[in-house]
Amino acid sequence: MDFTAIKDVLVNEAQAQNIEQYEIYCRRNKDVTVETLKDEISSFASSDISGVCFRCIENKQMGYASGELFDETALRSLVFRAKENARNIECDEEPFIFKGSESYEKSKLTPFISTDAKTLREAALDIQKNMYEQNDKVTDGTQSYAMTYETEIYICNSNGLELTNHVGINGAYASAVVCNGDESAYGLKFKQGVKKEDFSDIAEIAVTEAIEKLGADEVKTGKYNVIFDGKQMQSILSAFSSAFSSKNAQMGLSLLKNKENTKIASDCVSIIDDPFYPECPMQTHFDAEGVATYKKDIIRNGELKTLLYNLSSAKKVGKQTTANANKGSYAGTVSISPYCMTIEPGKYSFEQLMELAGNGILITEVKGLHAGANSVTGDFSIESAGFLIENGKKAKPIKSFTVAGNFYSLLLNIAALSDKIELGIPGGFTVFGSPAVLLRDMSIAGK
Repeated sequence: MDFTAIKDVLVNEAQAQNIEQYEIYCRRNKDVTVETLKDEISSFASSDISGVCFRCIENKQMGYASGELFDETALRSLVFRAKENARNIECDEEPFIFKGSESYEKSKLTPFISTDAKTLREAALDIQKNMYEQNDKVTDGTQSYAMTYETEIYICNSNGLELTNHVGINGAYASAVVCNGDESAYGLKFKQGVKKEDFSDIAEIAVTEAIEKLGADEVKTGKYNVIFDGKQMQSILSAFSSAFSSKNAQMGLSLLKNKENTKIASDCVSIIDDPFYPECPMQTHFDAEGVATYKKDIIRNGELKTLLYNLSSAKKVGKQTTANANKGSYAGTVSISPYCMTIEPGKYSFEQLMELAGNGILITEVKGLHAGANSVTGDFSIESAGFLIENGKKAKPIKSFTVAGNFYSLLLNIAALSDKIELGIPGGFTVFGSPAVLLRDMSIAGK
């Protein structure tokens, strides 16, 4: 995208139409994905989508217009449509065109280089071959996947603000299916980067995880000490992350309204939101409104320090924005999302956490979490699988049990955390991470 050419046309047209406050938001997303099935490439997809959004303030309302055509006529029409939209909508949120932050922290990441399609194909096939070589129980349904994704964002506005960001992620995963007679199980491993030296490890971890699940039994209904491993706790945090949106709180869609500076979690729980988290490749030094991003405590030692704000939601309650404005695409309206939202690690190794549990259940899989979770009340009831914990050690696999609880109660009842964070796969600029967590006396519905 030629940002300068797009900007020149839109700025000239805005001035011609006497629009004093406006913003230009351009975004380009590129991705290539390769999947295998058996020993062949089963899917290859490539996309390159660019678009521009023009928004302006007219009659104290914000109007939007967006498109993917960059000829002069199409760009000039965006200005007209945005102005007309502003005249024909009613919204109680105060509109803002941001003037700019005093300074912007720069990412320490090296410039992103995407992986070429040939390398991705070779990687997917190599991982697939490695999985079949791991164990003779590996069977049809086993898949591998390699990908590259990058995004480039440009913002400028009538206040002289001008910002750009270009980041991306390369990655590969193995999804192993194993079969033992009539029983099957699967294991999954994702790793950032597409490096040949990692392929054998990715395959081995996925196959080992699948093999461990074979022979799973049911568990009796009751109350158990429960450990959610890092992946599952990360998924739970993701499912209920909307509770930390100030806009949701203001709309009555979160129980955290008016809870800032009060205790909402166990003393050992701290949650941060860090747009510059070192292990996260999707970093940004500005949000979707052009505000400088920064690392912040959401919860510190059990106390809710802040919800997440954009300019409008912060203005409503007389606070400063936390720079968490987000646009899901170039055409999206401004919403609120975290960046790298993680529960900080504790002081126990995973083995020590298991010893603290003594006897109980280790949950390594949750199914249909978003369908079984109510993000407003915090209630959840989810089908799960994992392992028994006996005398502080991982014992036999178990399946088809339901764990029920409440997210807000869960935060208050976390007894201990492991010392390593499991980071998820980014979705845009948002990713979640968590260590394993220990909870006492959770309700489990089994046989």
